[in-house]
Amino acid sequence: MIRLHLPQPLSAGAAIAPTLDQSRYLTQVMRLKLNDALLVFNGVDGEWRATIAEVLKKGVILRAEEQVRPQTHGPDLELIVAVVKKARVETIVEKAAELGAARVRLAITQRTNVEHVRLDRLDAIAIEAAEQTGRLDVPVIEDPQKLGVLLDGWDGDPGSGRRLMFCDETGGAPVASAVTQPGPWAILIGPEGGFSPEERERLRALPFTTAVSLGPRILRADTAAIAAMTLWQAAVGDWDR
Repeated sequence: MIRLHLPQPLSAGAAIAPTLDQSRYLTQVMRLKLNDALLVFNGVDGEWRATIAEVLKKGVILRAEEQVRPQTHGPDLELIVAVVKKARVETIVEKAAELGAARVRLAITQRTNVEHVRLDRLDAIAIEAAEQTGRLDVPVIEDPQKLGVLLDGWDGDPGSGRRLMFCDETGGAPVASAVTQPGPWAILIGPEGGFSPEERERLRALPFTTAVSLGPRILRADTAAIAAMTLWQAAVGDWDR
């Protein structure tokens, strides 16, 4: 059944107004008509069965009928990735959403060559991935931030308890043996040129960092992100659900 993310309150009998693009998708692409059903979610109120209550000249009105799944959340996992070329960062956001990341934070490192991203495009990709994979929330995509600033903020909040899995291309422990603690984690993926020696030295010295290896081969950023999240999921993620 068609699923739509609609950031509006959901409750029995609530009227919901999709965007014009969503309305066109429902009526012109999927050919839904009056009283046809679909699923909607907003990341807060669970998943609801809704029907098309009105077909207007511009858009449609939906009516929430019943909740079919209560709200749940995936693992408390953040993906931090250095900004790379457009196609690769879009792939990273899509796969992070599919694999259940709660947040994607974009970092600018000393060797980052691309600093501009279209957050609206990345948000749309994350929403579409959430709609297609059945998750009940959408990962937050954050503005690019310098890696040093990001780590300074981390140091300033020691009570958060979030560990950082630092994927170091120069070597580290296998993920399966290094990442065993449950609880909040973040995964850090560097740029295509790798981390600078200064960045690597600082990262390895941080008390909340666990340096890991993703194997004997040098991986591109998008491949590394997918591999790292998969290995983390296998170690402490939610694959058993």
